[in-house]
Amino acid sequence: MSFASLSEFIAMGNHGTYVWSSYAISLAVLALNVALPILARRRYLQDEARRLRREESK
Repeated sequence: MSFASLSEFIAMGNHGTYVWSSYAISLAVLALNVALPILARRRYLQDEARRLRREESK
């Protein structure tokens, strides 16, 4: 497909809302698939460090 202008490209033949929202949703899902495991690992390591400190103080 070729578009005559950038605004035609963004409009995608009057389907731009659906096309760009699907790209945005896909990007958000991919970002969550990267971020959530990183945050879960950080939380796990903090909990383990807290547990080890608690066990050492007993």
